Amino acid sequence: MENVTLNNGVKMPLLGFGTYLLRDGLECEQAVLNALNTGYRLIDTAAVYYNEESVGRAIKKSNVKREQIFVTTKFLPADNGYKKAFEASLKKMGLDYIDLYLIHLPQGDINSSWTAMEELYREGKVRAIGVSNFNINQIQNLLEQHSVIPAVNQVETHPFSQKTEMQKDLKSQGIQLESWAPFAQGKNNLFKNELLKVLSSKYNKSIAQVVLRWLIQKEVVAIPKSANVKRINENFNVFDFELSADDMATIKSLDKGSGLIYSV
Repeated sequence: MENVTLNNGVKMPLLGFGTYLLRDGLECEQAVLNALNTGYRLIDTAAVYYNEESVGRAIKKSNVKREQIFVTTKFLPADNGYKKAFEASLKKMGLDYIDLYLIHLPQGDINSSWTAMEELYREGKVRAIGVSNFNINQIQNLLEQHSVIPAVNQVETHPFSQKTEMQKDLKSQGIQLESWAPFAQGKNNLFKNELLKVLSSKYNKSIAQVVLRWLIQKEVVAIPKSANVKRINENFNVFDFELSADDMATIKSLDKGSGLIYSV
């Protein structure tokens, strides 16, 4: 597994497993367990996914040591009490610490939320803190008022919304870009796109694998989600080929400059 090093020295896998829409229960638990058995070491969840308990059960059932798993969860600033939200997530997953804790959306009292997260970080209860769905101006406001720089900004990133300029801005501040919805949730007929189909044939890989490889080569962390064992394995099998510079440029031409799901 390839990793990126966050701005505080913590290593984060470039490829992870997302759990959005995998509701709490056996399906989510089994999907996460399958992902861990396949080799994924980054598991992404959130309080509002209502599946943290299933994620925790899967981690316990796996034969993977806790220190080898990078667990991300998120909370909404509107949650009743920042530390209560954090403790609730810890309890549901049965964990002693979180690897990456994110503000899920830029809403409510963001500055108070970040102050509370800084405290959790300094207390060693989280290894890194970051944000999700923030634009550059919102991140800049945090930087101007706080001492701990976000380690990650998790936003919608895929071939149709590539966040190239945002990635440059984030990188200049030492912030890692992470992609949710790497397949654009299938919008714009991504899985039937003619350009991507050509690349799929050229490399003898699926369109999903080509997209994930593209993100990895751009050093964007990706967290594809699936409950299907075959697809879980397929999405992980992206480290045995490399896209050429010309093919990277071909995918760049698909960028529409704005999100299809949630614009920042």
